[in-house]
Amino acid sequence: MESLNAAAPAARAPFIARRALPYWIRDFAVVRPAVITFAAVTLVSVACALASHLQLAQARQDERQAHDMRDAARRRFLYAESEKQEIRSYQPLFVELQRRHFVGAENRLDWVDAIRQIQERRRLLPLTYEIDPQQPYKLEGRLATGDYQLRGSRMTVHMDLVHEMDLFQFLVDLRQHGVFTVQQCSMRRTAGTGAASAAAAPAGNLSSDCTLHWLTLTPGVRRAAGAAR
Repeated sequence: MESLNAAAPAARAPFIARRALPYWIRDFAVVRPAVITFAAVTLVSVACALASHLQLAQARQDERQAHDMRDAARRRFLYAESEKQEIRSYQPLFVELQRRHFVGAENRLDWVDAIRQIQERRRLLPLTYEIDPQQPYKLEGRLATGDYQLRGSRMTVHMDLVHEMDLFQFLVDLRQHGVFTVQQCSMRRTAGTGAASAAAAPAGNLSSDCTLHWLTLTPGVRRAAGAAR
């Protein structure tokens, strides 16, 4: 009997060493398909969310670029409209200045011919003049000329006058053929105005010396190069 009692604990020892597995491990086989499905759906959802975020960021960048392009196009349009308005406003004046040979190349032959015609029409006494080579003309203030350059040609004129109005009429008529500034004019009475000289050929009893600057707006280097192309 004692031997049987001693063998009983030895036989029960292995049974006591075994422990039951947790239910979540024991029953994992039951929920395994659901867990795998959940994991797959989670990965797909994360991938979709990441792709949506990247696509949203790209869409916002494209939107900003589209807005920048629209704003740039609007600025170009407004600039073009402003230029068209300025052209409509200033074109008549520009055409008039071209007609008066202020804009464009210098035309000395027209000046020479104008002086001859004025002298014949006004019946002026013989006059002499000299035109210097054209040079850049500098003003005291700044003048916005764009792609053009203001240039001037210095001309000195000596006139014998019957009376002082001959000089003023000559300058008024000459302005119809160009744009110029009068730098200085001097008028003096000549000698020999007595009866002896009055009986001689008609001659002036006054003489004047004037210095003029013929002005022209000529195309600059960049504009001339663009026209050449």
